[in-house]
Amino acid sequence: MSTPYPFTAVVGQTDLRLALLLNAVSPAVGGVLVRGEKGTAKSTAVRALSALLPQVAVVPGCRFSCAPDAPDPACPDGPHEPGPGTQRPARMVELPVGATEDRLIGALDIERALADGVKAFEPGLLADAHRGILYVDEVNLLHDHLVDVLLDAAAMGSCHIEREGVSVRHAARFMLVGTMNPEEGELRPQLLDRFGLTVEVAASRDPQQRVEVVRRRLAFEDDPDGFAGRWAGEEAEVRARVVAARALLPQVRLGDTALLQIAAACAGFEVDGMRADIVMARTATALAAWAGRTAVRKEDVRQAALLALPHRRRRNPFDAPGLDEARLDEILDGFPDDEPEPDPQPDPEPDPGPGDDGPDGGGPDGGGPDGGGVPPQGGGPEAAPEEPADPSECPEAPEAPQAPDAPAAPSPASAPAAEQAPVRAAEPFRTRMFSVPGLGEGAAGRRSRARTAHGRTTGAQRPAGRLTKLHLAATLQAAAPHQRARGRSGRGLVVRKDDLRQAVREGREGNLVLFVVDASGSMAARQRMGAVKGAVLSLLLDAYQRRDKVGLVTFRGAAAELALPPTSSVDAAAVRLEQLPTGGRTPLAAGLLKAREVLRVERLRDPSRRPLLVVVTDGRATSAGALGGDAREVAARSARLLAADGVASIVVDCESGPVRLGLAGVLAADLGGPAVTLDGLRADALAGLVKDVRTSVATASPHTNRRAA
Repeated sequence: MSTPYPFTAVVGQTDLRLALLLNAVSPAVGGVLVRGEKGTAKSTAVRALSALLPQVAVVPGCRFSCAPDAPDPACPDGPHEPGPGTQRPARMVELPVGATEDRLIGALDIERALADGVKAFEPGLLADAHRGILYVDEVNLLHDHLVDVLLDAAAMGSCHIEREGVSVRHAARFMLVGTMNPEEGELRPQLLDRFGLTVEVAASRDPQQRVEVVRRRLAFEDDPDGFAGRWAGEEAEVRARVVAARALLPQVRLGDTALLQIAAACAGFEVDGMRADIVMARTATALAAWAGRTAVRKEDVRQAALLALPHRRRRNPFDAPGLDEARLDEILDGFPDDEPEPDPQPDPEPDPGPGDDGPDGGGPDGGGPDGGGVPPQGGGPEAAPEEPADPSECPEAPEAPQAPDAPAAPSPASAPAAEQAPVRAAEPFRTRMFSVPGLGEGAAGRRSRARTAHGRTTGAQRPAGRLTKLHLAATLQAAAPHQRARGRSGRGLVVRKDDLRQAVREGREGNLVLFVVDASGSMAARQRMGAVKGAVLSLLLDAYQRRDKVGLVTFRGAAAELALPPTSSVDAAAVRLEQLPTGGRTPLAAGLLKAREVLRVERLRDPSRRPLLVVVTDGRATSAGALGGDAREVAARSARLLAADGVASIVVDCESGPVRLGLAGVLAADLGGPAVTLDGLRADALAGLVKDVRTSVATASPHTNRRAA
């Protein structure tokens, strides 16, 4: 087994290390969600934490890691006889993004269950992680149904498997740690709330720290065992401190004043529900135990709020997580401190681990130096030199959003002299759902009909690989005619592998919603462009809720550009939309052809994800660009190419004024989709949109219908 990078050798990332260690002291805190850019030691710190956890005593031979002094009475391997247990290190189990539900919760041998009535159960990763750490890298890319199962098990402390009348339950108490890069998409607010703490990490911008990151990384790669040996003393100190804090935790007193401070902070920041109050109370108690105290102080409550509240304040996916520290101090200052109990010894430094007396090192994750300092959110004696905590301030991060009325820096090659500054989007509104016609087989989502692993059962078929969802009636029907020939003599049914039938289910899939936005001079009126951006922002919000990927193509002047490649991060699309300048001529054909090229490439990358094209324009075409010829005719030919590819489309007609040319309707007809006005996008005015999409595709050519399905 490879040598892990030492936890205490990871430099900076004070909040990350503190949050992980607080969960090690009190697993009831509820886990950690680590958000940040790539190459910031997220995975390194998590993987290194397991070496600091105390060893666990388990029943010999139990696949579910039951404790010998208190075995689980419902353990599938039980009942267990009393006796001494064996010691083993705490496990760090990693859940891959592409894992199946059976791999996560375990699998039943359906054939033996039907024929012999035996609960032959193969434990999954939740059983392996019991009394240890379950780590999910890129948790925002995990399928929703797996995240639901995962978080339910973390909240309940047990895993239930119910399948075809066979029921299995086992204990599953673990520390849940997830890491994610916000550029690749966000978690749903309901899922964010299930993580106890959240931490934002960013790479250091201090050259001296970055040099030390590289130095330590290279030293670790040259001699992993020797490097780990040099940090063995510091690792042992932190491990002993975790054990001491665990022992002290039951003695920590959470006074009435601290409880009032917690309640006032949660109410003052308008967080939903009561989970935040409970998590803050547990976190503040763990902080006091980590500091070697038996009473919770105001600084514990403050640090707990900075770790437990930022991700619970988001109201929509375009809100950046964060907390107003001045407002927090104002709330907490309204309450006097409890008199602390006298401590037998001076308070230890609130450092989550040794090794911070100089520049810190990163880990072996790859992709650049893994490490860097971020000042502790609460401030403190070991605060690192001030650095940007927001990844958007970092050179490698995505473009930071400009102020709504600030002029954007035009590109000398493409921006016309008449370019206008970006304008603020109007308030988003709720839109009606529209979908891609036909039946797809893409990633699970909430938009178009598709064959999925979850949903209503519509039929049965022979399993192509391993059986995952048994169709019981079809299996019995296949096995029944052969019972006499197979010599059935008892009550059990003689079932062979070729009798098994897989359930075919229909649910919803997520699509690729590609926005093609006209940013030419004809759209440049400030009030008009604000309404257009508000409409696109509303559609982006709808795409977020339906778990779609989104992309953004814009066209103006003489060309089109891919402003945002297809991504799951709709907030990144919102930022690009906010920055969008306008001006120049209208190369409509260039925009459509750029969209066709983007869809072609995405079809190769992800052939099962079906696209939906949303063209936002008034339909004017005043420039053919490099294509030459009549601008309108070239645009019409480009639209018909997309229709021939079977791309489901919708045109959002932005034309306004008393005299309207109806060019957007002509474009929609060439694309083979409906046209809808800006007002028609609203939920109360869009009732017939889905019907129009399906009708338009159904009346298209047979070739188009085959490609659309």
